Amino acid sequence: MNPVSPSRIMEVGMAFWPAKVLLSAIELGLFTELGARAMTGAELQAALKLSARANPDFFDTLVALHFLERDGDGPGARYRNTGETGTFLDRNKPQFIGGFLEMANARLYRFWGELTEALRTGRPQNEIKQTGQSMFAELYSEPERLQQFMDAMSGISTGNFQALADRFDFSPYRTLCDVGGASGLLSMLVAQKHPHLRCISADLPAATAIAQKKIAAAGLGDRVTAQPLDFFADPMPKADVITMGLILHDWNLEKKMHLIRAAYDALPQGGALIVVENLIDDARRDNAFGLMMSLNMLIEFGDAFDFTGADLSRWCREVGFSRTEVIPLAGAASAGVAYK
Repeated sequence: MNPVSPSRIMEVGMAFWPAKVLLSAIELGLFTELGARAMTGAELQAALKLSARANPDFFDTLVALHFLERDGDGPGARYRNTGETGTFLDRNKPQFIGGFLEMANARLYRFWGELTEALRTGRPQNEIKQTGQSMFAELYSEPERLQQFMDAMSGISTGNFQALADRFDFSPYRTLCDVGGASGLLSMLVAQKHPHLRCISADLPAATAIAQKKIAAAGLGDRVTAQPLDFFADPMPKADVITMGLILHDWNLEKKMHLIRAAYDALPQGGALIVVENLIDDARRDNAFGLMMSLNMLIEFGDAFDFTGADLSRWCREVGFSRTEVIPLAGAASAGVAYK
């Protein structure tokens, strides 16, 4: 029998230390500054406009956390990106996922400091506490913040949407509508993989404007379009497949059911609703990220929550879908599919 140890408790209890070191490095643009080159601590300090106190502690901490590599010791040592940070945290790389972490640093880090209050009150702990405005009202009021949010969603969703394009059989279908499509990423990735599909990315006008630029830049304007949609006020566009990527978890059960019913009404017989979420395992024991995402929905919205594949299946059958399945995607995410 292994002796009881407090190490795991301390690791998790102090996890905000390494998290903030990484988030600050991203905020400062450290990994982008390094790119493919190596720099001394003094060179990095000057390039990032840091205090002398940051050198070498900050850079060496990133080495110890395996986010930087270092050649040599002492003042002449040179720091460089690891394979992972050079690929995923250099803003100049197409695989950049730092947008989500930038948003986490700018917004979520301080809001999660109020988790205890959220657990006691059931009320959101985000911008609404200071302004009385909902998260989405705040985001859509400032183009720069909306763009940051769109970049964040793209960063966290690219792997999931690519996996969906690879793993779901789209061959029987001809049209797709991505409801709450944000920057149009899901529609573009699916269209690139399946040239026979015509895709619509539908979202509020400010997001639609961003999506139209992204679609044009990708050269997919002949098969992917973006159109405005208020999915609680307007009927969903008709399509063979309706997708929702990280949409349902933003809402309480009543609004979840509204969206599922609206999708059912917009689909033809044989059509499919695909929900991409961090679906919690049915026993609620293993998908820690999905469970913490549900706590994040408490912090953001109060009554919103994440859910299991079994939950989704029950809701979809309640509105008339005949069959459901869960397809694992990347990491903690899955696609819940309901067939009409």
